[in-house]
Amino acid sequence: MVAGAVPADKMIPKFFRDGNVTFNSRLSLACLGSMRRSRFMDVAPAHLHLPLMLALWTGQRQGDLLQLPWSAYDGQFIRLRQGKGGRPVRIPVGAPLKAMLDTTRRRSPLVLVNSDGLVWSPGGFRCSWRKACAAAGVDGVTFHDIRGSAITRLAEAGCTVPEIAAITGHSLGDVEAILDAHYLGRTTVLAMSGMAKLEDSVKPAVKPSNASS
Repeated sequence: MVAGAVPADKMIPKFFRDGNVTFNSRLSLACLGSMRRSRFMDVAPAHLHLPLMLALWTGQRQGDLLQLPWSAYDGQFIRLRQGKGGRPVRIPVGAPLKAMLDTTRRRSPLVLVNSDGLVWSPGGFRCSWRKACAAAGVDGVTFHDIRGSAITRLAEAGCTVPEIAAITGHSLGDVEAILDAHYLGRTTVLAMSGMAKLEDSVKPAVKPSNASS
């Protein structure tokens, strides 16, 4: 759980654009991590902001998020039963997501709606997502990729595999496989953390001074 207010430019990983370089692969999406509000948030219509935040902070599938009712959110947790496998999950809601949920007008029994306040169809959502990515200069990034990014962010924050699985609803093996095959082998954050720990472990111990004052 994130304590305290988080600046708006820290809410969304900067995985879409950095200077004049456009990142357009799943690798880039996973590796850049949380830096500042992305170009996507500046360009995408407002009704696509909450879907992105939900995916980043819950790691749930598109289908489950599009069917998520407001009744599943109690101000502290999101509770749902995943459509694939039927696994129940109870997800603590991080402060940035809570801030967005609490200020979102409830236009439907479902949390996510289109610009007309109507329930998304899967195809309609994919089309809108694709158009928003194109407008932001992003190619080849699917909404499902954000689920992998959520797993990576949790790992880089120091979460254990069981902690990640408890949030995303993956099995322990699936979390390990996702991190191993697609993400952690290509990110430097954990590598730097590991090297820092190694350096600390070999530093000579500092003996307390016996000199009298």
